[in-house]
Amino acid sequence: MQQLARLEPPDAQAGQPLDVVLDTDTYNEIDDQFALVYALLSPERIRLHAVYAAPFQNRTTTPEAGMRRSYDEIVRILGLFGRDPAGLAFEGSTRWLTGAGAVPSAAASDLIDRAGGHDAADPLYVVAIGAPTNVASALLTAPDLAEQIVVVWLGGNPTTWHTAAEFNLEQDPDASRVLFDSGVPLVHVPCLNVTEHLRTTLAEIDWFVRPCGALGGYLAGIYEAYYTDHFGRSKVLWDIGAIAYLIDPGWTPSALVHSPILTADLTWSHDPRRHLVRELLTVDRDAIFGDLFRKLGAYRDSA
Repeated sequence: MQQLARLEPPDAQAGQPLDVVLDTDTYNEIDDQFALVYALLSPERIRLHAVYAAPFQNRTTTPEAGMRRSYDEIVRILGLFGRDPAGLAFEGSTRWLTGAGAVPSAAASDLIDRAGGHDAADPLYVVAIGAPTNVASALLTAPDLAEQIVVVWLGGNPTTWHTAAEFNLEQDPDASRVLFDSGVPLVHVPCLNVTEHLRTTLAEIDWFVRPCGALGGYLAGIYEAYYTDHFGRSKVLWDIGAIAYLIDPGWTPSALVHSPILTADLTWSHDPRRHLVRELLTVDRDAIFGDLFRKLGAYRDSA
């Protein structure tokens, strides 16, 4: 019953913000930067306690190199807010969990320690928007952690889709399995057909984001640099969907489903005897971008 209670969407009208940590492969793409900014701009709903650098192997040669680039990008974003990274930003896993068990890291250790003051009635929300190696390692190291947290993970595809394969999931499949097998309260934020709707264009970025000081200029710059030709083209910012779930779950309709089994060929298998997880079904693209753009404008005006 406690697990089901923690799977209830957080009350958007609650007076107190949620305690949150963010696990992000920040340099892998450009949506992580927007998600981190969105969290920092939403103190009315999100009390951000820590940011963990997740590994990735896309624009770099090794997971460790990706993690360190992610850490540097976290520090860069925090600097735009005038925030000191000491005690706030933490380096994560230097290799994949796959076949080797938990990967020790400063991020995993901090998550275990930081969740210590929380319980089923007052969980720590762990928003993971990369390969979940850090989070899975913490759960394997300290299984009781599952009683203190709620994981909101963006990765994979809907459990009704013909394949689960997606970048975050397939980077570290064993870590992804830990999330679905451990029994930790999990909010699954799929990509295809769900957060895939979170698209914006350079015209919108130029109008709503670029004028917002150094912060807006940086976000607009990385957006513009992502493509060489923006004519008739949009770009999806998947990761802001996980943040939006905490800000207002009404923007992200969801349902309880039995936790799927991630097979060796990265498809979903189903067993109705399995525990429940919550899965996002769609997103309100306009409400989410409207909230983000308004907050960026308010930040500009208050600077």
